[in-house]
Amino acid sequence: MNLNIIGYLVYLGITTFIILQVGKICYKNGNIYVADLIPHHAGICQKINQVLLLAYYLLNIGYCAMTLISWRKIVSSTQLIETICIKTAIIVFIISILHYLNILIITKYVQKLIHNN
Repeated sequence: MNLNIIGYLVYLGITTFIILQVGKICYKNGNIYVADLIPHHAGICQKINQVLLLAYYLLNIGYCAMTLISWRKIVSSTQLIETICIKTAIIVFIISILHYLNILIITKYVQKLIHNN
């Protein structure tokens, strides 16, 4: 079997697992965080958190799938492991950046919108 296909399957399995687990944790804890930022608006808080989760899933899983076209031909098991580790590390880095951007956006802009109404 082609090492690239094995790499694709392992990479997509690992990154999908990471993305789903982090998304579940952020969604669960995000409800509390958003509710604290926007008190007395439980419905809006729930909807904001759902939109953030959906955007998170679409962006990260889509990015993972798109990165497959940039892989070079893998000729050894060492190169296979290196490629999977590098690509997975990039996804984890992107997830962390998105997490902090979401917190920044919610903290600065959503509170202003609620308080202005």
